[in-house]
Amino acid sequence: MMDRFEAAARAGFKGVEFHFPYQWPAAQLAERLHDHGLKQVQINAPPGDWDGGDRGLAAMPGRVGEFRDSIGQAIEYADALDCGLIHVMAGVPGEPTDREKAREILTENLILAAELCDEKGIKVLIEALNPQDVPGYMIANTMEARTVIDDAGHGNLFLQYDLYHAAMNGEDLLAGVADNLDVIGHIQVAGVPGRHEPDGKCDIDCRALFDAIDGLGYDGWIGCEYKPRAGTVEGLGWAKDYGIG
Repeated sequence: MMDRFEAAARAGFKGVEFHFPYQWPAAQLAERLHDHGLKQVQINAPPGDWDGGDRGLAAMPGRVGEFRDSIGQAIEYADALDCGLIHVMAGVPGEPTDREKAREILTENLILAAELCDEKGIKVLIEALNPQDVPGYMIANTMEARTVIDDAGHGNLFLQYDLYHAAMNGEDLLAGVADNLDVIGHIQVAGVPGRHEPDGKCDIDCRALFDAIDGLGYDGWIGCEYKPRAGTVEGLGWAKDYGIG
């Protein structure tokens, strides 16, 4: 992990994101970011017991205290890493949890997270995860994510728009960005199908899409959240025109 900061900088990246930094000391991560001139763009809040099947805590009944603690830990790391975005995962409530009750819990927890993070100048993100990849996830598509944001009604709650998940749901990607530009705080990309590089072998014309997103006025980051076919650096040919590779 610690070697990846230098590798990212050598490849031309100016910013990095990684899911869960909590197994490494924040000071050590901050030092690597500083040494290689990188911006920590985004982190996820602790998701619960990942190996046990948890995919977030925000919509999980009976775990409000654990959720609050997870947000506190995420804020500590974001503050140490000078990171302005925290993605809060909703979770997979499962049976016999009532989905409406889970939605109420989700709304209340997100308002809490948004308030706590706002005190530190950190934005809270939520993301839709498609049902094929994450069955039962509380936020399955962009429309549901937008409804959650609107229901919470907090100005510090934003959408992490993952182009891969949206494409897997059959959504119109550019329309999804245009319709939600007012609440999009971060974008991620991967090729469809397979979640590999967003290159000519995938179903998304990412060059045209990126140009169109620029034309809409989006000025945030686009994170490369994919599984390389033959190695990270070897698979960066698609990004050479952006100074990466």
